[in-house]
Amino acid sequence: MKNKTIAAWLAFLGGPLGLHRFYLYGFGDMLGWLLPVPTALGLYGIERVQQWGQDDQLSWMLIPLLGFTIAGCALCAIVYGLMPPEKWNARFNKAAAPDSPAGRTNWFTVFAVTVSLLVGAAVLLASIAFSLQRYFEYQVEEARKISQ
Repeated sequence: MKNKTIAAWLAFLGGPLGLHRFYLYGFGDMLGWLLPVPTALGLYGIERVQQWGQDDQLSWMLIPLLGFTIAGCALCAIVYGLMPPEKWNARFNKAAAPDSPAGRTNWFTVFAVTVSLLVGAAVLLASIAFSLQRYFEYQVEEARKISQ
């Protein structure tokens, strides 16, 4: 029996590592094994910023990967949390009755959806703002080089 609340919290807290995919689909899930790749690349981008500074072009291309992965996993948590119990049980608990308790929404599910919405939206907007700011600063620097 796959519990909707556990899946929503795993998607929010351990989503960038693929934990929710392993919980729902098992260890044979390819997307679960691929999710840590953009997470690791984004963390490597943060490490490069700390080492080389904000002028490192590779780092400002890698950092948003982490943000977009976190935001995507938060969106998964929202989708899981808002899925009706009948649809949840039909998709993940095929042997269970449509009104099985594993697919029901409780207050912990509501908290998972709320926190995922707040954090996911903030991380997504911060990633977009960081990417666009660095891109336009790079464009201004290149225009200055051409004009001189």
